[in-house]
Amino acid sequence: MSPLWLASIVSALSLSALQVHAFDNSRSDNLAVYWGQNSYGATHTNDVANWQHSIGYYCQDDGIDALPIAFLNVFSSTGGEPAINIANICSPDGNGVFPGTSLAQCQFLASDIEYCQSRGKIVTISLGGATGAASFSSAAQATAFGDTIWNLFLGGTSSMRPFGDAVLDGIDLDIEGGSTAYFDSFVNRIRQLASGASKRYYVTAAPQCPYPDAYLGTVLNQASFDAVYVQFYNNWCGLQNYNNIYAWDYSSWDTWAKTVSVNPNVKVYIGAPASSTAAGAGYVDATTLVNIALATRSQYSSFGGVMLWDASQAYGNNRYDLQIKNALRLQLVYTDLERPYVDFAQLYHVAQLQYDFAELDLYLEVVVQYHTVFHRVSVLHHASVLDYISHNQHFAYLYFFDSDVSHEHPDTDVAYVGGNQVSYNGHLWTAKWWSYNDVPGGLAGVWTDNGAC
Repeated sequence: MSPLWLASIVSALSLSALQVHAFDNSRSDNLAVYWGQNSYGATHTNDVANWQHSIGYYCQDDGIDALPIAFLNVFSSTGGEPAINIANICSPDGNGVFPGTSLAQCQFLASDIEYCQSRGKIVTISLGGATGAASFSSAAQATAFGDTIWNLFLGGTSSMRPFGDAVLDGIDLDIEGGSTAYFDSFVNRIRQLASGASKRYYVTAAPQCPYPDAYLGTVLNQASFDAVYVQFYNNWCGLQNYNNIYAWDYSSWDTWAKTVSVNPNVKVYIGAPASSTAAGAGYVDATTLVNIALATRSQYSSFGGVMLWDASQAYGNNRYDLQIKNALRLQLVYTDLERPYVDFAQLYHVAQLQYDFAELDLYLEVVVQYHTVFHRVSVLHHASVLDYISHNQHFAYLYFFDSDVSHEHPDTDVAYVGGNQVSYNGHLWTAKWWSYNDVPGGLAGVWTDNGAC
């Protein structure tokens, strides 16, 4: 008998109609996307309309799960306070500073940040950056800086909170120069302050892919991190060399996570450029990154998801972020299950657990993939699904969709991949990537209009 592979996925359309769930660091389909440096604007100076938008703009759908704000780039500036620079959105020169400091006043972002959090996303402050002035001279200084960050951005209080009343969800270390001596004291102080808080705070880092990282290697071994967004770009070990066993080193990071990390449950992300102009090397197209991510997830239990640099580049590259997220949502339910036995009740239960639903919508339907054709069958008549499975040895996947969502598609029984063409409303349309039930010309932006036909 042929092995039977079952999987479930919630469609991009249906997710917007479901209730918002809190960020879950234990998942393996999270997408973290940096925001703050207007990378697209730096490389597309004349395309002002598509420069970086306010952070809330990137929280309107379920594509992104974590948004590190880049960057707090100076640890000690005027008046001994740190400095932040958020490119075209908020900077000391453009938005003013708190008296006696170089700390920009970005309180207008508070409502946007809180909106993102209300959508189940975490928003953190990333420290450092490629040009950051970030170092400590003693453990005492590092500990005191932990108090400063707690009071300015997290659960503490201060008269100089750059984002007003918004309480960020943690910190991210993107240290790419100088010394990281005593950084463990800084992280440990943040952990100590957060231990009695009413909400969870996260600590992440963005090391370069060569293991161990030249700057963060020591602190990663000494302090507890929830996730590492490993930058598999601008390095020989980047995504461009995934097929080179002497270059690609995700396995080293997996070994670190399981045998060296203070937190044995730390998650390791594949960090990638969101477009060809987002980094000097390492960009791969969405299909290639998806294949790498899914293969890595199947092999390494430390896999937590994908990190992208950055939001503006992803949106400028045909929603590169959403293409990756939609593929990551694919969740394996059963493997090597022999036909014809299928415990549909158990399958339904597993789907509930995977997506943290108290109960699935009564209108939920099952889509049975047989070769390239998809057949919609009501969950309420699951006997017909079992009958279908038992007569098709090449059955491949089960997908879950919420049928409350209106479906207008040229052919609702067919899935399309990038390059497929259809005729719809008198026009020829070409699919940009894999899609199902996405109407040409719709908000999802899946289809390219090739003109009248």
